Amino acid sequence: MTYKPKSEFLHVMQSRGFLADCTDMEGLDDALLKGVVPGYIGFDATADSLHVGSLIPIMMLRWLQNTGHKPITLMGGGTTKIGDPSGKDESRPQLTTKKINDNIAGIRKVFDKYLRFGTGETDAIQPNNAEWLEQLNYIDFLRDYGRHFTINRMLTFDSVRLRLDREQPLTFLEFNYMLLQAYDFMELNNRFGCALQMGGTDQWGNIVNGIDLTRRINRNAVFGLTTPLLTKADGSKMGKSVAGAVWLNEDRLSAYEFWQFWRNTLDADVGKFLKLFTEIPLEECERLAALQGAEINDAKIALANAATAMAHGEAAAEAAAATAREVFEKGGVGDDLPTVILPASELADGISIVQLFIKTGLVKSGKEAKRLIKEGGARMNDVQVNDPGSMISPDEIAETVKLSAGKKRHALVKTE
Repeated sequence: MTYKPKSEFLHVMQSRGFLADCTDMEGLDDALLKGVVPGYIGFDATADSLHVGSLIPIMMLRWLQNTGHKPITLMGGGTTKIGDPSGKDESRPQLTTKKINDNIAGIRKVFDKYLRFGTGETDAIQPNNAEWLEQLNYIDFLRDYGRHFTINRMLTFDSVRLRLDREQPLTFLEFNYMLLQAYDFMELNNRFGCALQMGGTDQWGNIVNGIDLTRRINRNAVFGLTTPLLTKADGSKMGKSVAGAVWLNEDRLSAYEFWQFWRNTLDADVGKFLKLFTEIPLEECERLAALQGAEINDAKIALANAATAMAHGEAAAEAAAATAREVFEKGGVGDDLPTVILPASELADGISIVQLFIKTGLVKSGKEAKRLIKEGGARMNDVQVNDPGSMISPDEIAETVKLSAGKKRHALVKTE
Protein backbone atom coordinates (compact mmCIF):
# COMPACT_ATOMS: atom_id res chain seq x y z
CA MET A 1 0.00 0.00 0.00
CA THR A 2 1.35 3.43 -0.96
CA TYR A 3 2.16 5.62 2.00
CA LYS A 4 -0.14 8.64 2.19
CA PRO A 5 1.84 11.62 3.47
CA LYS A 6 0.31 14.12 5.89
CA SER A 7 2.69 17.00 5.13
CA GLU A 8 1.88 19.30 2.23
CA PHE A 9 5.34 19.04 0.70
CA LEU A 10 5.40 15.25 0.47
CA HIS A 11 1.80 15.25 -0.75
CA VAL A 12 2.83 17.55 -3.62
CA MET A 13 5.90 15.45 -4.39
CA GLN A 14 3.83 12.28 -4.55
CA SER A 15 0.75 13.60 -6.35
CA ARG A 16 2.62 15.57 -9.02
CA GLY A 17 5.06 12.78 -9.91
CA PHE A 18 8.27 14.02 -8.28
CA LEU A 19 8.77 11.16 -5.86
CA ALA A 20 10.88 8.13 -6.77
CA ASP A 21 12.20 7.04 -3.38
CA CYS A 22 12.76 8.30 0.15
CA THR A 23 15.07 6.97 2.85
CA ASP A 24 12.38 7.33 5.55
CA MET A 25 9.01 8.64 4.39
CA GLU A 26 7.31 8.56 7.78
CA GLY A 27 10.26 10.13 9.56
CA LEU A 28 10.55 12.93 6.99
CA ASP A 29 6.77 13.43 7.03
CA ASP A 30 6.85 13.89 10.82
CA ALA A 31 9.76 16.34 10.60
CA LEU A 32 7.93 18.41 7.95
CA LEU A 33 4.84 18.58 10.17
CA LYS A 34 6.80 19.68 13.24
CA GLY A 35 8.51 22.73 11.80
CA VAL A 36 10.60 24.29 9.05
CA VAL A 37 12.86 21.73 7.37
CA PRO A 38 15.89 23.09 5.47
CA GLY A 39 16.50 20.96 2.38
CA TYR A 40 19.20 21.17 -0.26
CA ILE A 41 20.11 20.20 -3.79
CA GLY A 42 23.64 20.65 -5.10
CA PHE A 43 24.45 22.23 -8.46
CA ASP A 44 27.91 22.13 -9.98
CA ALA A 45 28.89 25.26 -11.89
CA THR A 46 29.88 23.76 -15.24
CA ALA A 47 28.10 26.47 -17.29
CA ASP A 48 26.83 30.02 -16.74
CA SER A 49 23.22 28.88 -16.87
CA LEU A 50 21.17 25.83 -16.00
CA HIS A 51 18.97 24.19 -18.63
CA VAL A 52 15.59 22.51 -18.63
CA GLY A 53 17.19 19.28 -17.44
CA SER A 54 17.68 21.03 -14.06
CA LEU A 55 14.08 22.19 -13.79
CA ILE A 56 12.82 19.23 -11.74
CA PRO A 57 15.26 19.90 -8.87
CA ILE A 58 14.51 23.63 -9.13
CA MET A 59 10.78 22.96 -8.93
CA MET A 60 11.33 20.66 -5.93
CA LEU A 61 13.07 23.51 -4.12
CA ARG A 62 10.30 25.91 -5.16
CA TRP A 63 7.62 23.58 -3.77
CA LEU A 64 9.68 23.12 -0.59
CA GLN A 65 9.57 26.90 -0.08
CA ASN A 66 5.92 27.23 -1.15
CA THR A 67 4.93 24.68 1.50
CA GLY A 68 6.70 26.49 4.34
CA HIS A 69 10.24 25.13 4.36
CA LYS A 70 13.73 26.43 3.56
CA PRO A 71 15.45 25.69 0.22
CA ILE A 72 19.25 25.59 0.02
CA THR A 73 20.77 25.87 -3.47
CA LEU A 74 24.26 24.58 -2.77
CA MET A 75 26.74 25.73 -5.39
CA GLY A 76 29.59 23.32 -6.06
CA GLY A 77 32.45 25.78 -6.24
CA GLY A 78 34.66 23.06 -4.82
CA THR A 79 33.16 19.91 -6.33
CA THR A 80 33.02 21.46 -9.81
CA LYS A 81 36.81 21.21 -9.78
CA ILE A 82 36.46 17.42 -9.51
CA GLY A 83 33.31 16.52 -11.46
CA ASP A 84 30.47 14.18 -10.53
CA PRO A 85 30.98 10.85 -12.35
CA SER A 86 27.24 10.01 -12.15
CA GLY A 87 25.95 9.19 -15.64
CA LYS A 88 29.19 10.28 -17.31
CA ASP A 89 31.46 8.26 -19.59
CA GLU A 90 34.44 10.57 -19.27
CA SER A 91 35.92 13.18 -16.96
CA ARG A 92 34.68 16.75 -17.22
CA PRO A 93 37.13 19.42 -18.40
CA GLN A 94 38.69 21.30 -15.50
CA LEU A 95 37.62 24.94 -15.05
CA THR A 96 39.47 27.85 -13.46
CA THR A 97 38.24 29.34 -10.19
CA LYS A 98 37.29 32.56 -12.02
CA LYS A 99 35.24 30.66 -14.60
CA ILE A 100 33.49 28.70 -11.86
CA ASN A 101 32.63 31.91 -9.99
CA ASP A 102 31.35 33.53 -13.21
CA ASN A 103 29.19 30.48 -13.81
CA ILE A 104 27.79 30.65 -10.27
CA ALA A 105 26.78 34.29 -10.87
CA GLY A 106 24.97 33.28 -14.06
CA ILE A 107 23.19 30.38 -12.35
CA ARG A 108 22.02 32.66 -9.54
CA LYS A 109 19.99 34.58 -12.14
CA VAL A 110 18.00 31.39 -12.73
CA PHE A 111 17.31 30.74 -9.06
CA ASP A 112 16.19 34.33 -8.51
CA LYS A 113 13.27 33.66 -10.88
CA TYR A 114 12.06 30.60 -8.99
CA LEU A 115 12.95 31.19 -5.33
CA ARG A 116 12.80 33.95 -2.74
CA PHE A 117 16.20 34.64 -1.15
CA GLY A 118 16.73 36.50 2.10
CA THR A 119 17.29 36.15 5.82
CA GLY A 120 13.82 34.91 6.81
CA GLU A 121 13.12 31.47 8.22
CA THR A 122 11.92 30.06 4.90
CA ASP A 123 14.01 32.28 2.61
CA ALA A 124 16.39 30.46 0.29
CA ILE A 125 20.15 30.60 0.80
CA GLN A 126 22.98 29.80 -1.59
CA PRO A 127 26.16 28.61 0.12
CA ASN A 128 29.20 27.54 -1.89
CA ASN A 129 30.94 24.31 -0.87
CA ALA A 130 34.30 25.88 -1.75
CA GLU A 131 33.92 27.66 1.61
CA TRP A 132 34.66 24.44 3.49
CA LEU A 133 36.08 22.00 0.95
CA GLU A 134 39.02 24.23 0.05
CA GLN A 135 39.93 24.52 3.74
CA LEU A 136 40.22 20.77 4.25
CA ASN A 137 43.51 19.23 5.23
CA TYR A 138 43.65 16.10 3.06
CA ILE A 139 45.34 13.88 5.65
CA ASP A 140 42.96 14.96 8.41
CA PHE A 141 39.98 14.50 6.07
CA LEU A 142 40.95 10.94 5.21
CA ARG A 143 41.65 10.09 8.85
CA ASP A 144 38.48 11.66 10.27
CA TYR A 145 35.97 10.85 7.51
CA GLY A 146 37.50 8.46 4.97
CA ARG A 147 37.38 5.63 7.50
CA HIS A 148 33.56 5.73 7.37
CA PHE A 149 33.53 4.70 3.67
CA THR A 150 34.42 1.25 2.38
CA ILE A 151 35.71 0.67 -1.15
CA ASN A 152 33.52 -2.45 -1.33
CA ARG A 153 30.36 -0.41 -0.84
CA MET A 154 31.44 2.51 -3.03
CA LEU A 155 31.99 0.13 -5.94
CA THR A 156 28.34 -0.92 -5.77
CA PHE A 157 26.96 2.58 -6.40
CA ASP A 158 25.69 3.26 -9.91
CA SER A 159 27.90 6.33 -10.40
CA VAL A 160 30.95 4.06 -10.11
CA ARG A 161 29.67 0.65 -11.21
CA LEU A 162 28.12 1.79 -14.49
CA ARG A 163 31.28 3.64 -15.52
CA LEU A 164 33.38 0.56 -14.82
CA ASP A 165 30.87 -1.76 -16.53
CA ARG A 166 31.25 0.36 -19.69
CA GLU A 167 35.02 0.00 -19.32
CA GLN A 168 35.38 3.76 -19.17
CA PRO A 169 38.17 5.15 -16.99
CA LEU A 170 37.23 6.57 -13.58
CA THR A 171 39.92 8.78 -12.09
CA PHE A 172 40.80 8.71 -8.41
CA LEU A 173 39.87 12.40 -8.37
CA GLU A 174 36.29 11.56 -9.44
CA PHE A 175 36.18 8.60 -7.05
CA ASN A 176 36.55 11.12 -4.21
CA TYR A 177 33.45 13.02 -5.34
CA MET A 178 31.01 10.96 -3.29
CA LEU A 179 33.08 11.50 -0.14
CA LEU A 180 32.98 15.25 -0.67
CA GLN A 181 29.25 15.26 -1.40
CA ALA A 182 28.65 13.31 1.80
CA TYR A 183 30.80 15.83 3.66
CA ASP A 184 28.65 18.64 2.14
CA PHE A 185 25.51 17.21 3.74
CA MET A 186 27.23 16.93 7.11
CA GLU A 187 28.54 20.49 6.83
CA LEU A 188 25.13 21.90 5.80
CA ASN A 189 23.56 20.06 8.72
CA ASN A 190 26.12 21.68 11.04
CA ARG A 191 25.82 25.18 9.64
CA PHE A 192 22.15 25.48 8.72
CA GLY A 193 20.38 22.54 10.33
CA CYS A 194 19.81 21.04 6.86
CA ALA A 195 17.87 17.79 7.29
CA LEU A 196 17.02 16.84 3.71
CA GLN A 197 19.00 16.19 0.54
CA MET A 198 17.15 15.78 -2.76
CA GLY A 199 18.27 14.75 -6.24
CA GLY A 200 17.69 12.40 -9.14
CA THR A 201 17.73 8.64 -8.70
CA ASP A 202 21.31 8.59 -10.01
CA GLN A 203 22.27 10.45 -6.82
CA TRP A 204 20.84 7.81 -4.47
CA GLY A 205 24.23 6.37 -3.50
CA ASN A 206 25.73 9.80 -2.85
CA ILE A 207 22.69 10.82 -0.78
CA VAL A 208 22.80 7.65 1.32
CA ASN A 209 26.51 8.20 1.96
CA GLY A 210 25.77 11.72 3.19
CA ILE A 211 23.02 10.50 5.48
CA ASP A 212 25.26 7.80 6.97
CA LEU A 213 28.13 10.23 7.57
CA THR A 214 25.90 12.92 9.08
CA ARG A 215 24.26 10.45 11.43
CA ARG A 216 27.63 9.01 12.50
CA ILE A 217 29.37 12.35 13.07
CA ASN A 218 26.56 14.77 14.00
CA ARG A 219 24.17 12.20 15.53
CA ASN A 220 21.25 13.96 13.81
CA ALA A 221 18.28 12.52 11.93
CA VAL A 222 18.52 13.46 8.25
CA PHE A 223 16.68 12.28 5.15
CA GLY A 224 17.06 11.72 1.42
CA LEU A 225 14.49 11.98 -1.35
CA THR A 226 14.95 11.20 -5.04
CA THR A 227 12.97 11.99 -8.15
CA PRO A 228 12.74 9.85 -11.30
CA LEU A 229 15.18 10.62 -14.09
CA LEU A 230 13.05 12.12 -16.82
CA THR A 231 13.06 11.27 -20.50
CA LYS A 232 10.54 12.34 -23.10
CA ALA A 233 7.97 9.92 -24.51
CA ASP A 234 10.13 9.37 -27.62
CA GLY A 235 13.06 8.35 -25.41
CA SER A 236 15.09 11.51 -26.01
CA LYS A 237 16.82 13.34 -23.17
CA MET A 238 14.95 16.08 -21.33
CA GLY A 239 16.58 19.48 -21.74
CA LYS A 240 17.57 19.04 -25.38
CA SER A 241 15.88 20.41 -28.47
CA VAL A 242 16.65 20.17 -32.18
CA ALA A 243 18.77 23.31 -31.83
CA GLY A 244 20.61 22.18 -28.66
CA ALA A 245 20.29 22.73 -24.92
CA VAL A 246 17.18 24.53 -23.67
CA TRP A 247 18.84 27.09 -21.37
CA LEU A 248 16.99 28.91 -18.60
CA ASN A 249 18.81 32.25 -18.94
CA GLU A 250 17.50 34.52 -21.69
CA ASP A 251 20.99 35.56 -22.79
CA ARG A 252 21.48 31.91 -23.72
CA LEU A 253 18.04 31.21 -25.20
CA SER A 254 15.28 33.69 -26.01
CA ALA A 255 11.98 33.57 -24.17
CA TYR A 256 10.28 32.84 -27.50
CA GLU A 257 12.47 29.79 -28.17
CA PHE A 258 11.89 28.65 -24.58
CA TRP A 259 8.12 29.02 -25.09
CA GLN A 260 8.35 27.08 -28.36
CA PHE A 261 10.16 24.20 -26.65
CA TRP A 262 7.16 23.65 -24.37
CA ARG A 263 4.64 24.32 -27.14
CA ASN A 264 6.27 21.48 -29.13
CA THR A 265 5.84 18.95 -26.31
CA LEU A 266 4.81 15.48 -27.44
CA ASP A 267 1.12 14.72 -26.82
CA ALA A 268 2.03 11.84 -24.50
CA ASP A 269 4.13 14.12 -22.27
CA VAL A 270 1.72 17.01 -21.78
CA GLY A 271 -0.01 15.77 -18.62
CA LYS A 272 3.25 14.78 -16.94
CA PHE A 273 4.96 18.07 -17.82
CA LEU A 274 2.03 20.18 -16.62
CA LYS A 275 2.32 18.54 -13.18
CA LEU A 276 6.10 18.76 -12.97
CA PHE A 277 6.90 22.11 -14.54
CA THR A 278 3.93 24.33 -13.63
CA GLU A 279 1.89 25.17 -10.56
CA ILE A 280 -1.41 24.68 -12.38
CA PRO A 281 -3.75 22.81 -9.98
CA LEU A 282 -3.80 19.04 -10.42
CA GLU A 283 -7.44 18.91 -11.48
CA GLU A 284 -6.77 21.37 -14.30
CA CYS A 285 -3.61 19.48 -15.32
CA GLU A 286 -5.65 16.32 -15.66
CA ARG A 287 -8.41 18.09 -17.59
CA LEU A 288 -5.90 19.56 -20.04
CA ALA A 289 -4.07 16.25 -20.43
CA ALA A 290 -7.33 14.51 -21.33
CA LEU A 291 -7.97 16.77 -24.34
CA GLN A 292 -8.01 14.95 -27.66
CA GLY A 293 -7.20 15.79 -31.26
CA ALA A 294 -6.45 19.40 -32.10
CA GLU A 295 -7.62 20.47 -28.63
CA ILE A 296 -4.44 19.04 -27.09
CA ASN A 297 -2.76 22.16 -28.49
CA ASP A 298 -4.64 24.20 -25.89
CA ALA A 299 -2.92 22.13 -23.21
CA LYS A 300 0.47 22.67 -24.83
CA ILE A 301 -0.10 26.43 -24.95
CA ALA A 302 -1.13 26.42 -21.28
CA LEU A 303 2.08 24.53 -20.48
CA ALA A 304 4.23 26.91 -22.55
CA ASN A 305 2.61 29.99 -21.00
CA ALA A 306 2.99 28.78 -17.41
CA ALA A 307 6.56 27.46 -17.79
CA THR A 308 7.74 30.60 -19.60
CA ALA A 309 6.08 32.92 -17.08
CA MET A 310 8.05 31.31 -14.27
CA ALA A 311 11.37 31.42 -16.12
CA HIS A 312 11.05 34.80 -17.84
CA GLY A 313 8.02 36.60 -16.42
CA GLU A 314 4.39 37.05 -17.46
CA ALA A 315 5.17 39.75 -20.04
CA ALA A 316 7.71 37.55 -21.84
CA ALA A 317 5.26 34.63 -21.89
CA GLU A 318 2.52 36.81 -23.34
CA ALA A 319 4.88 38.25 -25.97
CA ALA A 320 6.05 34.76 -26.97
CA ALA A 321 2.46 33.55 -27.30
CA ALA A 322 1.57 36.61 -29.39
CA THR A 323 4.54 36.03 -31.69
CA ALA A 324 3.55 32.40 -32.12
CA ARG A 325 0.02 33.44 -33.12
CA GLU A 326 1.44 35.97 -35.58
CA VAL A 327 3.81 33.46 -37.16
CA PHE A 328 1.69 30.33 -37.19
CA GLU A 329 -1.88 31.56 -37.49
CA LYS A 330 -1.42 34.70 -39.58
CA GLY A 331 1.77 33.86 -41.48
CA GLY A 332 3.44 37.03 -40.25
CA VAL A 333 6.93 37.74 -38.99
CA GLY A 334 6.48 38.27 -35.25
CA ASP A 335 8.69 40.79 -33.45
CA ASP A 336 9.68 38.39 -30.68
CA LEU A 337 11.36 35.83 -32.95
CA PRO A 338 15.08 35.19 -32.37
CA THR A 339 16.90 37.90 -34.30
CA VAL A 340 20.42 37.99 -35.76
CA ILE A 341 21.84 41.37 -36.76
CA LEU A 342 24.61 41.11 -39.36
CA PRO A 343 27.10 43.92 -40.07
CA ALA A 344 26.77 45.44 -43.51
CA SER A 345 30.43 44.58 -44.20
CA GLU A 346 29.56 40.86 -44.11
CA LEU A 347 26.91 41.35 -46.77
CA ALA A 348 28.75 43.64 -49.20
CA ASP A 349 29.26 40.81 -51.68
CA GLY A 350 26.13 38.91 -50.73
CA ILE A 351 25.92 35.81 -48.54
CA SER A 352 24.99 32.23 -49.33
CA ILE A 353 21.67 30.93 -48.09
CA VAL A 354 23.56 28.12 -46.34
CA GLN A 355 25.68 30.60 -44.35
CA LEU A 356 22.59 32.61 -43.52
CA PHE A 357 20.92 29.56 -41.96
CA ILE A 358 24.09 28.78 -39.98
CA LYS A 359 24.38 32.33 -38.62
CA THR A 360 20.80 32.23 -37.30
CA GLY A 361 21.52 29.05 -35.36
CA LEU A 362 18.71 27.19 -37.10
CA VAL A 363 21.33 24.68 -38.28
CA LYS A 364 24.74 23.82 -36.89
CA SER A 365 26.63 23.16 -40.12
CA GLY A 366 26.59 23.60 -43.87
CA LYS A 367 25.89 19.89 -44.26
CA GLU A 368 22.79 20.21 -42.06
CA ALA A 369 21.64 23.29 -43.99
CA LYS A 370 22.01 21.55 -47.35
CA ARG A 371 20.07 18.53 -46.06
CA LEU A 372 17.31 20.82 -44.80
CA ILE A 373 17.06 22.49 -48.21
CA LYS A 374 17.14 19.18 -50.07
CA GLU A 375 14.30 17.83 -47.91
CA GLY A 376 12.16 20.92 -48.57
CA GLY A 377 12.23 22.22 -45.00
CA ALA A 378 14.02 25.53 -45.61
CA ARG A 379 12.06 28.71 -46.27
CA MET A 380 12.94 32.37 -46.65
CA ASN A 381 10.07 34.79 -46.08
CA ASP A 382 7.74 31.76 -46.22
CA VAL A 383 8.96 30.80 -49.71
CA GLN A 384 10.62 27.40 -50.06
CA VAL A 385 14.37 27.45 -50.74
CA ASN A 386 15.36 24.87 -53.32
CA ASP A 387 18.95 25.73 -54.28
CA PRO A 388 21.63 25.32 -51.58
CA GLY A 389 24.03 27.29 -53.77
CA SER A 390 21.87 30.41 -54.03
CA MET A 391 23.33 33.76 -52.92
CA ILE A 392 21.35 36.44 -51.09
CA SER A 393 22.14 40.00 -52.18
CA PRO A 394 22.50 42.95 -49.77
CA ASP A 395 19.30 44.43 -51.19
CA GLU A 396 17.34 41.33 -50.21
CA ILE A 397 18.39 41.76 -46.59
CA ALA A 398 17.82 45.51 -46.55
CA GLU A 399 14.49 44.67 -44.95
CA THR A 400 13.99 42.04 -42.26
CA VAL A 401 14.29 38.48 -43.57
CA LYS A 402 12.48 35.58 -41.94
CA LEU A 403 14.11 32.15 -42.18
CA SER A 404 12.28 28.95 -41.28
CA ALA A 405 13.59 25.46 -40.61
CA GLY A 406 10.56 23.22 -40.84
CA LYS A 407 7.22 24.44 -39.53
CA LYS A 408 8.19 25.25 -35.97
CA ARG A 409 11.59 26.99 -35.92
CA HIS A 410 12.06 30.51 -37.21
CA ALA A 411 14.53 33.38 -36.97
CA LEU A 412 14.88 36.91 -38.27
CA VAL A 413 17.92 38.41 -39.99
CA LYS A 414 18.52 42.17 -40.06
CA THR A 415 21.41 44.38 -41.14
CA GLU A 416 23.03 47.11 -39.09
